[in-house]
Amino acid sequence: MDLIKREDIRNIAIIAHVDHGKTTLVDALLRQSNIFRSNEKVEERVMDSNDLEKERGITILSKNTAVMHDGVKINIIDTPGHADFGGEVERVLKMVDSVLLVVDSYEGPMPQTKFVLKKALELGLEPIVVINKIDKSDARPEEVIDEVFELFIELGANDEQLDFPIIYASARNGFARYNVEDTNEDMQPLFETILKNVDCPEGYVDAPLQMLVSTLDSNAFVGKIAIGKIHRGKVKKNQTVTLISNDGSTKNYKVTNLFTYNGLKREETEEASFGDIVALSGVTEANIGDTIADSNEPEALPFVHIDEPTLSMNFMVNDSPLAGQEGEFITSRHLRDRLMQELETNVSLRVREITPDCYEVSGRGELHLSILIETMRREGYEFQVSKANVIFKEENGKKLEPIEYLTIDVPEEFMGPVMEKLGPRKAEMVNMTSAVNGYSRLEFKVPARGLIGFRNEFMTDTKGNGIMNHVFDSYGPYKGEIPTRSRGSIVSFEAGDAIAYGLFNAQERGSLFIGAGTAVYEGMIVGVCGRAEDIDINVCKGKKLTNTRSSGADEAVKLVPPIVMSLENSLEFINNDELVEVTPLNIRMRKKVLNSGDRRRLISRNKK
Repeated sequence: MDLIKREDIRNIAIIAHVDHGKTTLVDALLRQSNIFRSNEKVEERVMDSNDLEKERGITILSKNTAVMHDGVKINIIDTPGHADFGGEVERVLKMVDSVLLVVDSYEGPMPQTKFVLKKALELGLEPIVVINKIDKSDARPEEVIDEVFELFIELGANDEQLDFPIIYASARNGFARYNVEDTNEDMQPLFETILKNVDCPEGYVDAPLQMLVSTLDSNAFVGKIAIGKIHRGKVKKNQTVTLISNDGSTKNYKVTNLFTYNGLKREETEEASFGDIVALSGVTEANIGDTIADSNEPEALPFVHIDEPTLSMNFMVNDSPLAGQEGEFITSRHLRDRLMQELETNVSLRVREITPDCYEVSGRGELHLSILIETMRREGYEFQVSKANVIFKEENGKKLEPIEYLTIDVPEEFMGPVMEKLGPRKAEMVNMTSAVNGYSRLEFKVPARGLIGFRNEFMTDTKGNGIMNHVFDSYGPYKGEIPTRSRGSIVSFEAGDAIAYGLFNAQERGSLFIGAGTAVYEGMIVGVCGRAEDIDINVCKGKKLTNTRSSGADEAVKLVPPIVMSLENSLEFINNDELVEVTPLNIRMRKKVLNSGDRRRLISRNKK
């Protein structure tokens, strides 16, 4: 059996910190490989196809594409940059032979750069470094290269990995250069570097088939689609294959459709061999991490270890007085089926049934879980969720908790308030670098608990000028109590529609989240109080009218515009005795116990 090199193919992934330009770089490669017709209108960041990705300007799901250059097919996988979607990055790196590490020419290596590079180096991949955004006025490419080199050394890169090629690029302007001072206006140098430095796949075409399922998709016409790289042998349409599950069990299936990638499209093919990244249907029970193998000689492939979740929250059937009025899917069966469906493709997620109406959902961070909640909301689901709690571990009788590595870039005048807020949250400063363009960089190790609800305060304290990023560091000893929210909630104790007069009285006690005409119920949170304890207010109360005092006799009440709470704001705001009610039309906050008398009795019982 001969070992064969496939010179006609290269498999690469693009990895980077969030917002360093991965998706825009893929755009430029696609445009310059003549994938699109000359008259075809193409959106920016064409790979971010999901609505949430377009709105937030981030990549959530890894995507496959392919471009042709000089007769060679380059399979490209665009990966997420947020630490919360690290599970996506980890699994797709098993499909590629090299990575493009994209680094912003001003910001330099950031926490997620370190995270994704560490995963790539551990798998023995040899990265190509792309210094992006060199057209920016504050670009500092030479210093950034030194920082990247130091990061490689810190992560234990070997000599081959340290000898990385460097390309200078402006993905937005569509050029890549060998040197900063070059003047070419195309991506040719990057294409050439990929062909020269990325190993072509090696393998045995006559050996029994082995393919690792790295991603799943589904289609109304063909059902579940398994996506992955063929590591050995070849696969044909209508071939009988064996699915080897993670638990070792096996089952035979027939491949009904076989696709390879070309640009943004899947193209049907009759046969594919080792080195190809393919999508196939017919293997209806495939899950991520399973092996599709030859039915005569089935052999499993090892799967990459995915980091465990660090945060959990409860997803519950909505039982508020307004339940069932806005959602299409509202029952416990709907909720359970949707969460089980998510488990098939979301490798970092865990779901545990607590009661038939309540499920504990664990993920990699607040963003990971809030994206799932927002996706379900848009699909027509109605449910409620609890405050996020960190997942503790116990080792040798000691309680351990997840520690995050937090990096903050902040103008110097705001450093004091930021450090003051992080003190009670048990943050330990590990590094501080002097200002670049007026911004200082502060690095901390902080318990994940300490970051819940911190982002809102941070943005207020820095007047929107601060940038914070964090990535899971390790499990460390429990750091003790961390103070929670310092202000109480303003809670409605009547049901009905909020009236301007009632809201006017309520706004003297704090800041409101709702405006006049909003439907409220007893126990619903309508604002944040100026003091530490909760207060109950009737926001449905109108002005008492008499013969001599009509409703328009006094001056019209003036209301301060309400604070609009997004899903993330609401999840950060709530305390342990509160819930977020999520429907396709509204996001409301409420007390777990709606009746004010019952709440008071519960508080006094807990004090005893």
